[in-house]
Amino acid sequence: LLATGKSFMAERDSEMIRYGEQFSILNFQFEINDQIFNSQITISDRKRFEVNGVAKRQMDFVGRLPAVCFSPQDMELVTGSPGGRRRYLDFVISQMDREYRRCLVSYEKGLRQRNKLLEMIREGLAGRNQLFFWDRLLIKDGEYITRKREEYLSDENLLYDKSVISETRLKQYEVEEVAAAATLVGPHRDDFVINLKGRDVSKYGSRGEQRMAVLGLKKKEIEYLGGNPLLLLDDIFSELDAKHREEVMKLVHGYGGQVIITTTDGSVIRSSLHAQIV
Repeated sequence: LLATGKSFMAERDSEMIRYGEQFSILNFQFEINDQIFNSQITISDRKRFEVNGVAKRQMDFVGRLPAVCFSPQDMELVTGSPGGRRRYLDFVISQMDREYRRCLVSYEKGLRQRNKLLEMIREGLAGRNQLFFWDRLLIKDGEYITRKREEYLSDENLLYDKSVISETRLKQYEVEEVAAAATLVGPHRDDFVINLKGRDVSKYGSRGEQRMAVLGLKKKEIEYLGGNPLLLLDDIFSELDAKHREEVMKLVHGYGGQVIITTTDGSVIRSSLHAQIV
């Protein structure tokens, strides 16, 4: 939440408020490069962000504390829906790229407006000429989003299934879009596939191979964020066999940054000489 402004578990902000209460306040203190930051997030009808007592927009709040989170839910990156994989890309890239965050917010707002307009056109309440502004906006923001996703997925084990948005492709689907009242091309329809030895690991990989594919994604994420980001391991050992636990602990023991682990198996933590158990 401190790193990205969003919970990696809660689907809605209201889920982070204690039942029966009206709001939740979270206070954090962290140190980066000998500089101490005091941050606060207030969750009510909307989220409010502060850093050292100064109010911030979410897009200005994000990126101060790079973090990588590895949880059992991350298996969905292999077996889940394309939407989950798109959210993962946005989660990672947004931490490092302010312009990506801006384009993403702008694109999502523009997409909602364009889809509403397509519905009005279908009902005879608007003309196609009114799409011009939203087409230009989505093409501009979408091109940047696609380019940055393509750069992140430039790996022989990752296949980027991109949906390019352009004037030509929007023209190609103009009849279908009005009928569906939905924009049918663009990065909101992107996906990616993880390959293992030339095979789609979601279809042909064992459960163990799928776990290792996720671990490989996390290693790439760490490399992308650079500077030993905060590593968060949320109850992952309950999902791993002995071999894969050992692989994760090799990463932990050789890691140069701070690692926070939640687990019900104390033996995993005690194997680390520098662990502080809370």
